[in-house]
Amino acid sequence: MLALHEVTAGYGHFTALWAVSLRVERGEAVAVVGPNGAGKTTLLRVISGVIAPRTGTLAFESTPLTGRPPHEVVARGIAHVPEGRRLFPALTVAENLRMGAFLPAARRTFAETLERVHALFPVLAERRQQRAGSLSGGEQQMLAIGRALMSRPKLILFDEPSMGLAPVMVLRLFDLIRKIREEGYTILIVEQNVRQVLKLVDRAYLLEVGRIRMEGRADELSEQDFVRKAYVGL
Repeated sequence: MLALHEVTAGYGHFTALWAVSLRVERGEAVAVVGPNGAGKTTLLRVISGVIAPRTGTLAFESTPLTGRPPHEVVARGIAHVPEGRRLFPALTVAENLRMGAFLPAARRTFAETLERVHALFPVLAERRQQRAGSLSGGEQQMLAIGRALMSRPKLILFDEPSMGLAPVMVLRLFDLIRKIREEGYTILIVEQNVRQVLKLVDRAYLLEVGRIRMEGRADELSEQDFVRKAYVGL
C-alpha cells in the first residue's frame, strides 16, 4: 500500500533521514520506534508531503507520491495526526472536525463519518461547542484523531500520540487506536512508548540517527535483547 525506497531527507544542510526504505501493507499496523532525534517525525512529514525528499521514491497504492503537496496526499487517502496535535484552539470541537472534512468526497459523507467519530469518541459529541484549546490533553488527542478520521483516510499516520499524556490516558489512547484498527484502517505509528506500541502493531522498524537499524514482526522485535534493554526497559 505504502512503499518508501532509499529516501533521504532533511532541513537545510542537516540530513535527518538516510536511505530509509519501508513498506506498509493494506490492513497492517506498523510502528517506527526509536529515540528522540532519530528522524521519526521527519519520516512522517516526508510521507505527508510537508517535506520533499532529497533522494529516493515514495508510492501509495502504486501511485508515486514524491513531490506531491500535502493536500494531494490527503486527497489520495493519507491522514496525518501530527506531533503536538496541532488543533485550531480558538475553534470549537465541531468546527475542528468539520475542518477535517474539507475534501469534496469527505463533505458528501460528513454526517455519516461524524456519527462514527462520535461513536468512537463520545466526549467529542458532549464537548462539540467547547473550544478545542480548553480541552484536556487526552481530549485534544482524541479530537486530533477524530479530525483525521473525518477525511475518510485509507492510511493514518500517528506521530507520537502518547506524548505528554498521563499514564492512564496513554493506556486508554492505545485501546482507542486498537479500535480504529479493528474498523479496517491501515496504520503507521511513530512512538517512543515502545513497550505499548509493540503490543499494538504487526511489524516495527527501529530508526536510529536517521537510519533503519532493525525491522521485523513486533513480537520478534520485542524479544531482541538490544531492544528490550534500550527501549522496553527490561
